[in-house]
Amino acid sequence: MQAQVIAFVALAAGLIIGLGAIGACIGIGVMGSKYLESAARQPELMNELQTKMFLLAGLIDAAFIIGTGIALWFATANPFLGQLPK
Repeated sequence: MQAQVIAFVALAAGLIIGLGAIGACIGIGVMGSKYLESAARQPELMNELQTKMFLLAGLIDAAFIIGTGIALWFATANPFLGQLPK
C-alpha cells in the first residue's frame, strides 16, 4: 500500500510540473504574440504595453514555480504516508 501511494504521488508531481510548464509556455507565447501585434498596430504605446507584458510574464512564471514547489514538497515530504493504517 505504501509503494502505491508513493507511485501515485510521483505521478501527480510529474503531472503538476509537466502541465504547469506546458500552460506557462503557451501563455507566454500567446501573450508575446499579442504584444507584437499590438506594438505593430500602435507603436506609440509600445513602452506601456511592454511594462504590462513583463508584469504578466512574471505572474505566469510565478504560478508555474509555485506549482513546481508544491510538487517537490509532495515528492520529498509526503503527507499522505502518515495517514496509512499501520
